[in-house]
Amino acid sequence: MNKPLLIEIGVEELPAIPFLKELPNIEKKWSDILEKFKLSTNFDFFYTPRRLVLWHREFNLSQEDTTVEQYGAPVAIAYKDGKPTGAAIGFAKKCGIEVDELQTINNGKDDVLYFKKEEKGKASKDLLNEMINEFINVLDFGKSMRWASRTDSFIRPIRSLIVMLGEEIVEAELYGVKSSNKSFAHRMVSYEPFSFDFAGDYFCKLDKNGVILYPEDRKKAILEQMKKIESDNNLSIDIDEELLEEVVAITEYPTALLGTFDKEFLELPEEVIVTSMKEHQRYFAVYKDGKLTNNFIVVSNSKTDDFSLIIAGNEKVLRPRLADAMFFYKNDLKNGLSNIGLKNLVFVDGLGSMYNKCEREEKIASYLADIYNIGQKELLTKTVMLSKADLMSEMVYEFTELQGLMGYYYSKAAGEDELVYTALKEQYLPDGEDSELPSNKFSAIVALAYKLDNLMGLFSVGKIPTGSKDPFGLRRAAAGIVKIAIDHKIEVNLSNIIDNLLENYTGLEKSKLIEFFNERLFKIFEVNPSVIKAVLGSGEGDVYKISQKICALNPIVLSEDYKEASATFKRVANIIKDIDVNSSLKVNSSLFEQEEEKDLYETYTQLTDKKYNNYEEELDALFSLKPKLDKFFDNVFVNHENEAIKTNRKNLIGLVYQAFRNIADIKEITI
Repeated sequence: MNKPLLIEIGVEELPAIPFLKELPNIEKKWSDILEKFKLSTNFDFFYTPRRLVLWHREFNLSQEDTTVEQYGAPVAIAYKDGKPTGAAIGFAKKCGIEVDELQTINNGKDDVLYFKKEEKGKASKDLLNEMINEFINVLDFGKSMRWASRTDSFIRPIRSLIVMLGEEIVEAELYGVKSSNKSFAHRMVSYEPFSFDFAGDYFCKLDKNGVILYPEDRKKAILEQMKKIESDNNLSIDIDEELLEEVVAITEYPTALLGTFDKEFLELPEEVIVTSMKEHQRYFAVYKDGKLTNNFIVVSNSKTDDFSLIIAGNEKVLRPRLADAMFFYKNDLKNGLSNIGLKNLVFVDGLGSMYNKCEREEKIASYLADIYNIGQKELLTKTVMLSKADLMSEMVYEFTELQGLMGYYYSKAAGEDELVYTALKEQYLPDGEDSELPSNKFSAIVALAYKLDNLMGLFSVGKIPTGSKDPFGLRRAAAGIVKIAIDHKIEVNLSNIIDNLLENYTGLEKSKLIEFFNERLFKIFEVNPSVIKAVLGSGEGDVYKISQKICALNPIVLSEDYKEASATFKRVANIIKDIDVNSSLKVNSSLFEQEEEKDLYETYTQLTDKKYNNYEEELDALFSLKPKLDKFFDNVFVNHENEAIKTNRKNLIGLVYQAFRNIADIKEITI
């Protein structure tokens, strides 16, 4: 039999960001507890800033009855001369019964000890208290707090608890709070709790008391209100999804309101205004005709008919924020960009100051500039040495997320070359999964130098990512290097870079860094992993060429014909497994005895002498050797009694294998 189950955990206002980080795990954690207690069922999870709600439309009133069967030792071992041995005594103890209560059963081979009992399922209401306490304890919001005289802790104090099965209040206690049929209205409706008699009544009374329980309904309401503001005022609101989720999490009855700030603050860079409003006030930026306006959207959690005081209050709060930003901005413009202060700013223990980091990055950039034939080496040096200068600015001290961007504004205002200020803005790109990439090769070198120094420097002092921990974002840095190399079609050979710059990174183990870097390729390229393994097996170290080879080989491996072709090329790999394929293999055509080996050699020579525009063309040509190889294998006996002929034939197959291995080691491919 089933009844609806409502669980509400009432709390003081939850901080949005730590709550939202745990939100994706909450339903799974409750589902795991339901499964553990053998009460699995469908449910919904809802939340507001002051409550966590688990709603089950149908909940089993008890666990299902189960049959427990246990098998013990063979009877011949369990009894000697009619008396129980330790095996029988131990099995009986395990089953919680006396020896004379044991049964026997034939398992198809022997008669063995056997125990069977029926276990009646426990009533759900007797389990819910334990389940809810376990649920609360597995939630991980990072920091937690204690309140009153309690020694346990939670993200915020718990003030109420509802556990209602049907119309029955189930006895439960959480952090000293006992279950009841009382919940809390929106604070602007009442500070007193309201009571209800059943779940349907709970949902109705929440709605009447100014609480929109469903987060999707709150989100929908906010978006509809914003749309109306846009329509009524001919404006466009920048709906930042992360900010929207945060606002949904901190409101019970949201209302989107349009506010304004003084136009004089539009002198600030757009990103400064938007960041200040978003980070400090949770305001949305507003645009008109593609330009930022002196408006903002605040989402109020108030329930009132007159929002004028709320709008005025938010406008008043925003002004000093923007005034501070204006003060920082003008001071920074007056002082200009200088990297001298970076000498006193530590990068990482063992790697010196940020100034030292810039010096290492400059050496990397200079090395790359030589490879890519970049003519503006002086400009490149200047850019790299200025790249972290904005860390010393007052604006970046206040808004660390604006580093690089403020360097762009300050260097542009100082009349620097466009290449310089563009590279300063783009030096950290790509900085996310769907991030933009540096817009030109000059910026690409600056961005590569930053990421390469992070990798080589941090690996040299043992700051290597482990498991899911990557505090310095080195996995992201490696992925960024690959993306930049592909986008700008430039050579990035990490092995060569390390060899040429190793003197700047004492303690760096090249093999560890190369292995780490190559592992990222398996995350970046969504292809058969053996294709990547095969391409790496070619010994290729240039990231751009690796990507070209992967993109050329993968469609062939995915094709319907490849399975048949793979058998032939696996045979190639097997035949030459006992010869040194890294050596220069010699084939003497005068030792050929059969047409098939002559034909294969002539076709191989024609194909390998030809110049190809890309790896796709070259692979198509090499795979066209399949018919020749099949005829060779069908008609030519490789292990000839004449050692010279045998070696010659193996070397011929070895040459074919080497031609493939210039692109990919075919023996590594699995389908």
